Amino acid sequence: MPAQPSRDGPRVNEEIRVPQVRLIDQDGEMQGVMSTRDAILRAYSVGLDLLEISPNAEPPVVKILDFGKFKYEQQKKKNEARKKQKVIEIKEIKVRPNIDENDYQVKLRAMKSFIEEGDKVKVTLRFRGREMAHQDIGIKVLERIRGDMDAQTKVEQMPRMENRQMVMVLTPR
Repeated sequence: MPAQPSRDGPRVNEEIRVPQVRLIDQDGEMQGVMSTRDAILRAYSVGLDLLEISPNAEPPVVKILDFGKFKYEQQKKKNEARKKQKVIEIKEIKVRPNIDENDYQVKLRAMKSFIEEGDKVKVTLRFRGREMAHQDIGIKVLERIRGDMDAQTKVEQMPRMENRQMVMVLTPR
């Protein structure tokens, strides 16, 4: 079984410790199977490095190239991939059981904008004092939100009690 690379990234030059390798030269031409020492000497003769491309092949595939340039290209690809990925945030909207109609509409618009941006929305309904005795009112408010947001969202977490508040999480469809 071929040895795995010991550190992060591919092995280079003298770190390649297998007796035979399959060599690809700097122009991308297949040179065939040869001893590792000969492959390293060929790489040094053109002023480049010998890089292990496929360590799990039999024999391992190595290529003659500039290792510094290779590392730079890899870093550039990684940064490009990081730029393209979207981090999903959880935005929180706080409501009360006896929320006024205008306040409700403002919160609804905010939730819709968060969902359109691709973020999750955590709706927190807070009970104070004697409101705890009327949790059914709170459930009605959350059900109304769920009904109004139903076109763009799905419920990731159904309404549930956490201490003195009821929590529901909505995600974009």
